[in-house]
Amino acid sequence: MANPSEPFIHWSSEAIWEAVSSHLPSFTVEVLPELGSTNTELMRRFRLGQTDPVLLVAERQTAGRGRLGRQWHSDLDKTDSLTFSIGMVLAPQDWSGLSLAVGLSVAQSLHPAIGLKWPNDLWVAQRKLGGILIETATAGALRYAVIGVGLNIRIPPHNDLRTAPAGLDEVLPGTAAPEALLHIAPALIQALRAFEQFGFAPLRDAFHTRDVLFGKEVVCSDGTTGLARGVDAMGVLLVQTSNGVQKINTAEVSVRPTANPLLG
Repeated sequence: MANPSEPFIHWSSEAIWEAVSSHLPSFTVEVLPELGSTNTELMRRFRLGQTDPVLLVAERQTAGRGRLGRQWHSDLDKTDSLTFSIGMVLAPQDWSGLSLAVGLSVAQSLHPAIGLKWPNDLWVAQRKLGGILIETATAGALRYAVIGVGLNIRIPPHNDLRTAPAGLDEVLPGTAAPEALLHIAPALIQALRAFEQFGFAPLRDAFHTRDVLFGKEVVCSDGTTGLARGVDAMGVLLVQTSNGVQKINTAEVSVRPTANPLLG
């Protein structure tokens, strides 16, 4: 039941639908007041046979998930964050670099000050603004992708967070979650269709302009240490070590700059 003391949020669902539906006729936009996880919900629907493209927004997410099993909650104040997932059938020749393509699209839609940390984080001033979680499932010849995005609109409490957080209002004062979504969603769906056709390679140079690790000493959770040298045409992280260039190509490896152990 809705709490009458909470602010009403006007989402630009129709404007997003109008921007997307001309090239995705079956596309829908759905906003729910509360949900455990937008990714989990779209995966559940896929298992029930629902494959039409959809944007699902949760005003409050109570059981969100990040990479490596970390939690991403938006249950303190529904105006403090933006949480959504896009579900759609995709058929790229190669899936490598998809999280980088998603992050680049989100950053480009918002502000030049937003950087990207391999493989799926958005940063502002060496702090984490948001993250991306991509999951896929198959049914016969179809492969369904769920692209989850979580962004801080305002800086959340962070006593127990591994990485110090940032808020979108630091670089875009006064921007509310619906406005941010309207900037992000149509461009992101176009980016997903472009990735399906061309892959990550055409985006490599643009990624490097926002790569917060480039040229920095990094330490990886698998023990690799060295100088980050960007990514290759497949989105694989390149690390210059004493034994030559090492390639980090699994999202199960965490990477952080050695200069600040709080950043991960």
